[in-house]
Amino acid sequence: MTSVLQLFSLEGQTALVTGGTRGIGQAMTIALAEAGADILLVQRDTSNTETKSKIESLGRKCTIYTTDLSSHSSVSELVPKILADNHTIHVLLNCAGIQARHPAHQFPDNDWNLVLQINLNAVFTLCRDVGAHMLSRPVDQYGRRGSIINVASLLSFQGGITVPAYAASKGGVAQLTKALSNEWANKGINVNAIAPGYIATDMNEALIKDQDRATSILSRIPAGRWGSPEDFKGVA
Repeated sequence: MTSVLQLFSLEGQTALVTGGTRGIGQAMTIALAEAGADILLVQRDTSNTETKSKIESLGRKCTIYTTDLSSHSSVSELVPKILADNHTIHVLLNCAGIQARHPAHQFPDNDWNLVLQINLNAVFTLCRDVGAHMLSRPVDQYGRRGSIINVASLLSFQGGITVPAYAASKGGVAQLTKALSNEWANKGINVNAIAPGYIATDMNEALIKDQDRATSILSRIPAGRWGSPEDFKGVA
């Protein structure tokens, strides 16, 4: 009989992660390493080695791949490069995301396109390419080929205020996750999404500093506090 610890162990596995250098993404990346996974860390700025150092301090391997998620061609080249380096991807964590705030009637096309590229288009490209890689190999002893974790948002469902591109992109991530799960669940690939609410990260700094909105938000949170990145370690 398989123990629960064996089911959740990532010993001998490799996780490909975007958005792992800070906030929620960093906390989940460290959690994957703590569970035994080696990490392929996607970054645009290779000078930031904080996450890499934390992973290696756990005795795990970490390889940084330089990729510009705002560039479709750069994203499209990522998985082929990783596979050419003889890595096997067992877990994909799509956590990278950006936000732009403007009233909807003044929202610039450039900001719209940038948010959609990083938050949704890049997620699809990586899911497609990693999914094809996972489907190309046989299932393991537990009937699994791999796991894909996408980070959606509370705004996938609520819409938010002055963030139409972010809400649209995260709504797309939620529906994309369902579509891929429907197609791949019976093939041994788990595809799930995590939808954070109000979390104390750099992305929410504007909300936190707006005393009226922060007070209103806090009054609606049953736990009586903003979430922290560490809350997501067990979720991942």
